[in-house]
Amino acid sequence: MKKQAVLSLSGGMDSSTLLLHLLANGYEVTALSFDYGQKHNIELERAKDLVKYINESPNRLFHQNGFDEIYPLVKHQVIELKGLSELLNSALVTGGEEVPEGHYAEENMKATVVPNRNKIFSSIIQAVALSIAEKNKTLCVIAMGIHAGDHAIYPDCRQEFRDADFKAFLEGNWIDEENDFAVEMYTPYLHIDKFGILEDGDKCIECLRLDFNEVYKRTNTSYKPIYWTWTDVNGEIRSKWYSDYKSASSVERIEAFMKLGKPDPVEYADAEEGPTTWKIVTNHVKQILDNHANI
Repeated sequence: MKKQAVLSLSGGMDSSTLLLHLLANGYEVTALSFDYGQKHNIELERAKDLVKYINESPNRLFHQNGFDEIYPLVKHQVIELKGLSELLNSALVTGGEEVPEGHYAEENMKATVVPNRNKIFSSIIQAVALSIAEKNKTLCVIAMGIHAGDHAIYPDCRQEFRDADFKAFLEGNWIDEENDFAVEMYTPYLHIDKFGILEDGDKCIECLRLDFNEVYKRTNTSYKPIYWTWTDVNGEIRSKWYSDYKSASSVERIEAFMKLGKPDPVEYADAEEGPTTWKIVTNHVKQILDNHANI
């Protein structure tokens, strides 16, 4: 039996890269996404599209131990938490305040914290992982794409929370050393930044024989996606989702692509001016990074 993993797949760059990482390391993946009323719910469509792209790859091979093996189809489900956003105080949910702009390490980023979000998600993920482990009499890992850049702003992305949360999970279920199944946490990006994640993604894409641009254009990191509508040369009304490049989450992502030396295949836009170029995007981010460095 393949190694089993349950992944929290937001549709963002980090969890999408972790999906590639798991496949490249021989895991059979059950991916769960959550609709909790987030303003940037385009990420859910990107997650579906990425899973579809991976599952329909003509190769579906990864290289391991000197051999090419077929990786299994990704199982994906969106969990709807209807009505939750109406009860939450966060800039990220529908009805919340404006999502802040600037550097991702600044104090105003705390407005993007969604109260107890990862605890809500982890409870569901833990239940699914335990069910898979018990049913198949095997080890199932709980995979989360939390990384070093999250720690300052999001308490539920810190190791202290993960340890306490997992201890509560073990206490609340019949899991002990006598079982022929087990559940473990798997957070390989916990101590690396977004650039390190992107580097790993680049390697995994090569291993899985996928296309870098096709993968990452099917992700969303922007907390302020822009739905731009225009009239084409034939008089037809067109519309499309773009990423913003000024919110802190976008700045962090763009910086990672700049360091890797590859343009981000996601298309960016200005809320006032519409679609823009990678050069304008990177110039803006360079200014943000320089300003933060001088504080």
